[in-house]
Amino acid sequence: MTENPPNSTAKIKTRFLICSNTHGIDCLPGLIPSAKQHADVAIHCGDLTTQSQLLEYKASIRLLQSINAPLKIVIARSHYFTMGIPVFHKKFAEAQPIERELIEQAFDHGREARRLFEYSGITFLNEGVYSFHLQNGALLTVYASPYTPSLGDWGFQYHPDNGHDFMIDNSSGTKPVDVVIAHGPPRGIMDYTNSAEREGSVSLFRALARSRPRPRMHCFGHIHEGWGAKLVT
Repeated sequence: MTENPPNSTAKIKTRFLICSNTHGIDCLPGLIPSAKQHADVAIHCGDLTTQSQLLEYKASIRLLQSINAPLKIVIARSHYFTMGIPVFHKKFAEAQPIERELIEQAFDHGREARRLFEYSGITFLNEGVYSFHLQNGALLTVYASPYTPSLGDWGFQYHPDNGHDFMIDNSSGTKPVDVVIAHGPPRGIMDYTNSAEREGSVSLFRALARSRPRPRMHCFGHIHEGWGAKLVT
């Protein structure tokens, strides 16, 4: 799906493994390929945890370490509220004094979790555009964003009425974005919930529709009922 470095028109076949919403599970028998099966890039689209506790991060890292891929990418999401530092401080301030010591032990303000990702060779992306030279020789450019529309107070959320500026800009003359990694879907694409309501982001859909050339692949999770893959032309 990605190309050689500039001045080359050759294509390099690149294999992706994409997952999301594992919520602190450290193994998924039958769902995560065995170590004998190789992917060039593994992408986790968020919600590695349920309560953002350190034990959940450690379990999630064990899950990612079981995947045979030289590049492993993770983005944040609502259930990582310790990664959304202002949100964590708000919840910490609301706790009773006797609870704060326990919170410190369980969550560590997200600092230890980030260190664990780094030590494990897992790339944790904040919102933005990133380029990677893959081991297979391809140059991969991704846009990552954890933000989703919500009326709640978890991390990395915005009010639906306010929207969000997803900066997927392929018009600057630099290498265009190959893959968009978001936590939630765009509006109208695999975003139906069990209540038959669409929960996708209008802002994300508009950003993707404006982008020229359009990204080759868009990875997302969040809506458990919308799992799977879809070819959009």
